[in-house]
Parts: sequence; structure tokens; C-alpha cells
Amino acid sequence: MWVIFNNGKIRSEGQRCIRDAVGSKRDHSHLLWGGRQRCREGREADYHSDLSMRTLSTPSPALSCAPGAPGGCQNGRGSSTSSSSVAGETVALVHAPPPPPRLAHPLIRLAARPQREQARVERLPDACLVRVFSFLRTDQLCRCARVCRRWYNVAWDPRLWRAIRLAGAGLHADRALRVLTRRLCQDTPNVCLLLETVAVRGCRRLTDRGLYALAQCCPELRRLEVAGCQGISNEAVVHVVSLCPNLEHLDVSGCSKVTCISLTREASIQLSPLHGKQISIRYLDMTDCFALEDEGLHTIAAHCTRLTHLYLRRCARLTDEGLRYLVIYCSSLRELSVSDCRCISDFGLREIAKLEARLRYLSIAHCGRVTDVGIRYVARYCGKLRYLNARGCEGITDHGVEYLAKHCARLKSLDIGKCPLVSDSGLECLALNCFNLKRLSLKSCESITGRGLQIVAANCFDLQMLNVQDCDVSVEALRFVKRHCRRCVIEHSNPAFC
Repeated sequence: MWVIFNNGKIRSEGQRCIRDAVGSKRDHSHLLWGGRQRCREGREADYHSDLSMRTLSTPSPALSCAPGAPGGCQNGRGSSTSSSSVAGETVALVHAPPPPPRLAHPLIRLAARPQREQARVERLPDACLVRVFSFLRTDQLCRCARVCRRWYNVAWDPRLWRAIRLAGAGLHADRALRVLTRRLCQDTPNVCLLLETVAVRGCRRLTDRGLYALAQCCPELRRLEVAGCQGISNEAVVHVVSLCPNLEHLDVSGCSKVTCISLTREASIQLSPLHGKQISIRYLDMTDCFALEDEGLHTIAAHCTRLTHLYLRRCARLTDEGLRYLVIYCSSLRELSVSDCRCISDFGLREIAKLEARLRYLSIAHCGRVTDVGIRYVARYCGKLRYLNARGCEGITDHGVEYLAKHCARLKSLDIGKCPLVSDSGLECLALNCFNLKRLSLKSCESITGRGLQIVAANCFDLQMLNVQDCDVSVEALRFVKRHCRRCVIEHSNPAFC
């Protein structure tokens, strides 16, 4: 039986039977394939009509249904193939095209990529995650703990919490320290034995309450840095050093309220007679503690006798009397800075010279009362001095530099900038005695010329830094220095030299 449609196409009744036998489930994926066939006219239509009749008598393997799979064929495509034309439907049934590749939507494809990366991270063992987390800051570690339960457990691994580092003026440091110490004390109630370092820098909202909570929970604390935290007072610092007997490193620079460091009365009573009233601090930085006076320094020195590094920059109220107390109690000092302490004079340097060969680092920058007399004391008794900063000591002359060069031959760094009385004569003596000199600053030394620099460059081959800004030095002299000291970085103010 043949059926003629309005568009002139011929369709057989047998072809309709094939469509009904295959299934009623429709799929429009044949449109592209059938559309290519509808453009054929004439004999091609008759040929496909005959082909469709042959298909009825001899079914193609593409039409053979799998046993036990109703309504579906072996290749899984016959049940979903249909066409509105003879050619399109017959060819689609006999020669089914391969399915088009499944192309995901671009947004879906982009969203799937992070999932694959996340799966890779999830396959890492806990030991690897701990290693990765060890490079994160404290705030980053806290954010990782909020990702999932596994990351929460890994982020709070005790090995990651030997140090806490916080920074930022707007940070509520008291609350942060209270929450962190409370969480770290879960395994060992009321005490955290692993935390050794706490660095809270520039947090204006850190007060004594935060340090009280820290001292109560962390008796094994060894390093505390609260630089720039102006809310800290003497009481909090005393409380910390009393409850943390192993504290060795203390940085209270910029804490203008701190004027003294000692032990509480209770802690002094509990200490054994063998230790006395001693604090184990070895490194103390009290830079910009403007209220520190000689009496406070006396108390600090009496309690911190193990000090090896002490920095008192810009403590303008200190005098030579405070240095006398310091040297009496702290005889192990290796590094001392009293730069910008305007009241320090040659008498103070005479006291410092009593440290003798133990002193390796000394900064007396901008101590305007220091002259050659004080430099002679230091050079005579501190023969192992490696670093000296005397910038701005306008009373130092060539005689002081010569005496220093002859008695401190191991000197590696010297800053005598803004000493207008130092000339080429002092540089010549320095170059002929201090062959290991690596850093030399002559900034604003008006009496220095190119001749002195050439002598230095010809003898100090290991020179790595030379500062001759605001000096009357020619381009030829600078080129001579560069030619003989190839690794030297020259800081100059001569636009003709590059």
C-alpha cells in the first residue's frame, strides 16, 4: 500500500509498519541525517522505496532486538530512529550514524575543572597536607580549618601551632589570642605545651588581657614579639616573664608604656635560691620605649643577667649611669645599640669598653657627645669588634679612626657618615689595617676625596657596599672602585656615574 502526501513524497504502508515495530519513542536526531537525503529527486526516491520494501522481507541486523530488552535493539539506537521521508527513514534504520560526541555546556565544563583539582587535593594523605599547611600564616591556617571536617582536623594538628603570627592595626588581638589558646588547650586542658613563638606586630587592640591569657596557657613560650602594640604595660610584661620561665626572646619595641622588666613578688618567692631572681631572656629589643630611664634599666639588668643582645634605640632618657648598671650585671653582652640616645658620652663608652672582647656589635649613631676619647676606649679593649655604627658623631676625627683601625683589625662594617672631620688620612689607615672590611659608609663626609676611596679599593678587595652620597668624589674614583671591587654596590649622588 502506498500513501501520497501533499508535498508529493511517496511513502509505503510497509515502512509505517517498520516504524511501529521499532517503537513509539521519538528522537529528532535523524533530522540532520534525513535532511541530506530529502534533496535527492527522481529515481533516487524510487530506489529508496524499493530498498524499504526489501527491508521488510529481510530485516537488517540494525533492527534485531536484543533478547530480554523490550523496545530496544542491539545497538541501542533503532528504537529512537524515525523519519518523515522514505529515504531518510530507511537509510537511518539500515546504516545508523555514530552518535554525536556529548559536548558539555561551557559553563558546566568550567565548573567541573575545580572539582577535578579538588579531588586531587583530597587524595593527598594527611602528612602531605600538614606539610603544605606549615607554609601558611596563622590567619590562612584558620581559613583552611573552615573548608571541611578533614581540613579542620589537619589544620589543628599540634605540629602546625608551634608559632602564632598576627599583624594588623584593626585586628582584635585579645580575642584572637584567647580563642586560639583555648582551642590549643583542648588536648591538654588549661595548658598548651607546644606553643613556643607568638608574634603580634602593630596590633593597637592588643592589651594586657591578651598577654595575661597567653601567659596562663603557654608556660613553654620562648619567643614573644609585640612590636608596635602600644596598649601593653609593665604589668603584662612582668606577668609573662614570671609565668614563662623559658622565655629567651622579647621584642617590645614601640611599646611606649613599658619602662621596666622584672619578676612578680610571687614568682620571686617560688624561685629556688640557686636561680635567685633571674629571668632567662637573652634577646631584648626596647627600641622606641621613650619612657625608659636609668632606674628602669638598672632593674632590667639586675633581673636579666643572661642578656647577649640589647637594643635601646631612641631611648632618649638614658644616660651614662644606666650603662654603668648594665655592664655590671650583663657581662655577656655581644650586641648593644644605644643609637639616638643623646645623653650618652665618652664616659658611657668607657663603661661599655669593660665588656672587652665579648662585644662584637656596637651602635652609637647620633650620640653627639661621643668623641675620639670614647672611640679609643672601645678600640683598646674591644679588639674583636666586627660592627661599629658611629654615624652623626661629629666629634670623631682621623685620630679616632686610625686608633680604631689599628686595634680592631677584624672590623667588617663601619659607618662614619656625617663625620665632617674624617678625611683621606683616616681612610688610608683604615684601608691598610682592616683588609676584611665589607661595608663602609661615608655619607656626607665633606673632607673625603677620590684619593681616599682609591686607597680603600686597592686594599679592601672584599668590599660589598660603599656609601659615598653627598661626597665630593669624581667619576674616575668611582670607576676605580668598581674596577677593583667588582662585587661592590656603590651608593652615590654623582649623576655622571652609572
